[in-house]
Amino acid sequence: MGLVRVAARTAVISGTATAVSGRVAQRQMGMAAQQAAAAAPAAPAQDDSLAQVEKLAALHAQGILSDEEFAAAKAKALGI
Repeated sequence: MGLVRVAARTAVISGTATAVSGRVAQRQMGMAAQQAAAAAPAAPAQDDSLAQVEKLAALHAQGILSDEEFAAAKAKALGI
């Protein structure tokens, strides 16, 4: 009887440890995915701003935008 009880107790402890470690791993993966998702959009937004400023600079060089219009549009594009 004692051997069966020890085996059952070991199985319960093992099952609990497996469940807890699985939950911890899932939580860590979820937090890593959230951090990656939060960091990813920052780079394209900066690229978009740079592309917009380059377009504005081309319009300014062509004489389509005045110095004041270019400065105001550039500040708006960069969020200044």
